[in-house]
Formats: sequence, C-alpha cells, structure tokens
Amino acid sequence: MDLFDVSSPDSLRSAGRALPKSVLYSISARLGGSGLDTDAFETVRGLDQAGILGRAIVYANRQHTVPSARVRSLRFHPVRLLSALDRSHYYGAKKHALDSVARAELRSGRYDLFHAWSGECLRAFREAKRLRIPTLLEIPTWHRNKGKQKPAVTKSERERAAAPWPQSLLNSLLVTRQQVIEEYDLASLILVLSNCAADTFRAAGIPEEKLFYLPRGVDITRFTPAEKPPEKFRAIFLGALKKRKGVHTLLEAWHSLKLKDAELVLVGHAHDEIRESLARFADSSVRLEGFCAAPEKLLRTATVHIFPSTCEGAAKVTFEAAAAGLPQITTYESGDAVVDGETGLVIPCDDSAALAAAIQRLHASPDLCRRMGAAARTRMTTLFTWDHYRLRLLEAYRRIANC
Repeated sequence: MDLFDVSSPDSLRSAGRALPKSVLYSISARLGGSGLDTDAFETVRGLDQAGILGRAIVYANRQHTVPSARVRSLRFHPVRLLSALDRSHYYGAKKHALDSVARAELRSGRYDLFHAWSGECLRAFREAKRLRIPTLLEIPTWHRNKGKQKPAVTKSERERAAAPWPQSLLNSLLVTRQQVIEEYDLASLILVLSNCAADTFRAAGIPEEKLFYLPRGVDITRFTPAEKPPEKFRAIFLGALKKRKGVHTLLEAWHSLKLKDAELVLVGHAHDEIRESLARFADSSVRLEGFCAAPEKLLRTATVHIFPSTCEGAAKVTFEAAAAGLPQITTYESGDAVVDGETGLVIPCDDSAALAAAIQRLHASPDLCRRMGAAARTRMTTLFTWDHYRLRLLEAYRRIANC
C-alpha cells in the first residue's frame, strides 16, 4: 500500500500475508474515554477482534468490551504515589513506569510484535531488539525536532541536565528528546497521522519505507449532520484555547470582518496565553463555551468549523466536524481531514488575512457550505471510520510481520 493512499476497506484486505500471532500493546493513556483513550480502545478492540491481542498495558482500564484478563493497568502501580507532582514530571514518571512494565512483559517470550507510543518505550524497544521482536512506534504529533535541524544536545537541555538537586531529581523523570529520537531509530515501523507529520520525519532523514500512514477514525454514528443549518452563520472552534491552536489568529481575523448576523463560538479551556487576544478582539459576537463533554451536539448547531492550528499530528476534532457534515477552514499543519476546495478550505497557519478571506467566502455562500459539508460527511463514512482505521493498522502489522 502506498504510504499516503487512503484506500477503501476491501483494498486493505491482504491475501496470503500473515498477521503476527500475539501483539503486546502499551500506552500511558486510559483504555476507553476521549482523546487518546479512544484511540487506545479502538486499537485494542481491533487486536482482540483479529485474535492477535496478547496483552495491553495501559494506565487505567475503563472499558468492558475487551476481556480484563488481556489488559494490565497501572492502577495499583507505585508510580501513582507521585501524582501530586506537577503535570510534566508526573507524566514523565508514569511513562517510565509503563516502559519498565512493558520491558518485563516482553521477556516472557509470549509476543512476536510490540506496539507502543513515542516517549514511553525506550527500554522496552531495546529489549525487543535484543529478543528480535519487531516494533511498531505510534507518533501522536510530529517528529520531536518538528522538521528543524537541531544539535544533538541543545543549550536548554544541557542546563536542565546540570540543574542542582532536588531539581535534577525531578528532571530525571522527564522524557528527553534524545530518548525519543533513539526510539525512532529502534522502531521497525513508524506510524504517522498525516502528510505534515511525515514531512517532519523526512526532514530528519527517516527513510520512506520506515513510515506508515495511519489516519485516525471517527464515530460516524455519534457525529452526524444536523437536519438543517442554523438560522445565523455560526463558526465554531473546538479545542484548547491557546496559541498553538491558532486561536489568537482566529480572534484577530474574526474581529477584522465585523460580519452581520454571525457568531463565533469557542469551545474549550482558555489558557492564560490567550487572555490578551480575548480582551483585545472578542466582542459581543464571540461566545466562550468552556469545556464541553458532548461536542457532537455543539457541532450540529454550527455552520462551519474553524481549526487554524500550527502543530498537530491529525486533529481528531477535524474528523469529527467532517462527520458532522460541516465545511471546515483548517491548515496543512492540522492534518488531512480536509480536502482543499472540496470539503473545506486549507489556509496557511498564522495568517489572519487568509483566514478572514476564507471565513468571508463561506459566509457569503450558504450553498458552498452545504456542498462542502455533504462531501465531508461522505468522505468520512467511506474512508475514515474506526473500521477503516483497524484495517489499516492490521496492514501495518502484516508489513513488519512479513519482512
């Protein structure tokens, strides 16, 4: 399969190519929930359905579909005692703990493939190499260098390593860039979420044959189109309200347009870094919704979804908005959910003028919004369900199992 060929399900059913017999899967997320917890559940469920799940090692188990005998959680692991630490240090500690548990599990000799996530599997990957077990590395965003050339050790990394005690002890809990890059080297195959993410690995010299395109899936029964569009033009943004997501650019663009009978709804936690832009650009046409546990309901109230992020693996919300039948304005850096000119508009990131022009274009053409939204829904249902995701994942397993 071509790296970026988004194929139909039937074309992914490989004849005569064996799957591994027993896969060890590990992730520091929970099994079942939202975000990466959903990704973990859909992966493990797919492995179980295919009869190749040896064991899943996860932070916590919140589901009842996959037998608990095949799931090991860190629920009672001593690392939980460190949960009072600040977020970055605790996250690092639990990633190291997961890594150690996975390494010990590999030594049992029960597995012929190991699937893990970037930043939490270095020791286990070293062990897998010693045992000659192929490894699959999943990347949530981009290459750690983000497509840039960096020295082996940067100034800030040297300063962090030289920090006095007790800060040096806390810093030892962090996952370093060097550790992550070694994982890239050790992996048999690297799963990337988008063309943009793959570009960052190519820039770092990772060979093309080591990359496998695995876009996310979406629940097309949960995210569905509204029966009719809203009476007023309503643009919606879902995600953390911070600069990396392009919210400051969106606020500036929206303020410049001064559209009549239009509303911008921002759904998500507002970080301190965006407060200045909110104070400067948010007027009566901007509504802050805060966190929402049911984004599918809010998407059905919108005309268009706008997500001008500067760095994503592949923003899950863009797939959800497409499944909800919304045209979108996104960036190349947001992932591959949108086909420019067909299901939405793709603009340069950090470009408020381009974003304003795209908003104005959709505001002026309700028919274009409807056509793009319908095309977006069709594309999700025919190419990006969780069934599609699982079929592509099994193809990745076949690729390294038959090398």
